[in-house]
Formats: sequence, C-alpha cells, structure tokens
Amino acid sequence: MISGPLTDAWIDWNRHPVGDLNYRNHELSEFNNDGALVLRGFFTSEFVNRVVAESVALQGEAFYANSTHNVYLTPQDPQFSDDHAFNRQVASSKGLIADDQIPTDSPLRDVYENARFREFLCALLRVEAVYPYADRLSSINVHYAPRGRELGWHFDNSSFAVTTLLQEPESGGVFEYVPDVRDSDDGDMAFDRVGAVLNNAEHISQLNFDPGDLVLFRGRNALHRVTPTKGSVTRVLAVFAYNDEPDIGLSTSALETFYGRTK
Repeated sequence: MISGPLTDAWIDWNRHPVGDLNYRNHELSEFNNDGALVLRGFFTSEFVNRVVAESVALQGEAFYANSTHNVYLTPQDPQFSDDHAFNRQVASSKGLIADDQIPTDSPLRDVYENARFREFLCALLRVEAVYPYADRLSSINVHYAPRGRELGWHFDNSSFAVTTLLQEPESGGVFEYVPDVRDSDDGDMAFDRVGAVLNNAEHISQLNFDPGDLVLFRGRNALHRVTPTKGSVTRVLAVFAYNDEPDIGLSTSALETFYGRTK
C-alpha cells in the first residue's frame, strides 16, 4: 500500500492528525452519535484541482442511468403491488465512471490504497480491516450530476460510505437522509417508514459539505438521496468504496443500475 510523500500532497495531515488518539476519539464519538461525519478540508486544494481536471476529461465516458429502481436496489417483487414500498420506483439519472476507468496515476488511487488512510477508517468504523470490492467496477467511482440529474432514494449495500465532493453545483444537489429507517441485520425491510419517506411524511435531514471535505456516512440502514442539481455547473463527487469483509461485490441488479454493465 502507498503511504509516502506522494499522498502527503493530497491529504492535510496537519489539520487532521489521524494517528493522534484524542483526535480519533473525538471524531469517532461524533460519527457514532450522528451516523455521519464531515472532516472539513481533509484533502488539499492540489488534490481537488488535480482530480477535478482528470474527472472533467473523463466525463464524456460516464454512464448515465436513466432508469428507475426501488430503494433496496433489487428487482421488483410480483407478490407486492406496484405502489407497495418495495416496488415503488425512484429515478437515478446521475452519471459515473467506474474503477476500471480511473487513471492508474490518479490521486484517488493514491488515497484509496494509502495504509495510513485505511488505518484511520478502520479506527472510525471499528473494523479490523477494509477491503476493495470484488468486482472490477465499484471500489473507486466518480459521480457526475449535470443540471437536473439526481440520485434517488436508496439504501447502500455496504455498511458505510466514504466520499469527497470535488465540484459543487450552483444550487441543488443536496444530500438528504433519514437515519435508522431499517435494521438490515435483522432483515427488517421497514416498508411503512420507507413509504412514509417516499410520501414526504418523514422528517428529512441534510448533510452539508464542501469540496475537499472527507465524508463518512452509514447508509445501509439510512435512506438517502441527492436532489436534482440546478444551474450550469456539474456536481462532481468521488467515492472510496470499501467493505469490512473480503470478496464482496455489488449485486448484478445494482451493477446494471449504476454502471450499465456487470463487468
């Protein structure tokens, strides 16, 4: 794993002394309380500028999902009606490039593979190790949301998400969430609460962050979305996707939904 001077140019270790126990405990407490954590200015301006430049150059290769899906990212179930919470469809129209499209010399790869960064994530997530996805598409992604594009309500497959905003839109593109909607470990599908969220009958929280902030979010049980962007500036976001167990990949349905391909 990379852990040398190259990554020192991308992460502000002075502002975020990830090896300091007091710092870790403070951020861990906030993450445990809120299920979300925003570390302001974690990445340097050099990192943001370099990744924005390479991402803009690759935007023409992005796959834009124009289909709909349920919040569980699974196929519809004929035992339920079309208006049942399990089968109700939401739109996801953002674009993305997959891991196999990220340049080999990208700062995103330097950070993703960095031992110090991964050790810090393990401390916050209370896991022994983090692992890349087993499929070739999901470990690092860059998401694009030009005017009117959005990410519909859904639960994540993994227990946590690690992201950084690279370029914010003029307006819109707001990250909205409802925590603790279900308990996936107990197989709770939470149909009533899912229906309430889709009917705008639940309180919805917002998570605000700026380019270069590191964001950790527990999305397996929290329903969340990104609202449509407004204006001429594309919202660009990078995702560092890990699992706390080895050899885990996205389902075929999720791969097809978000990448338009399975390999």
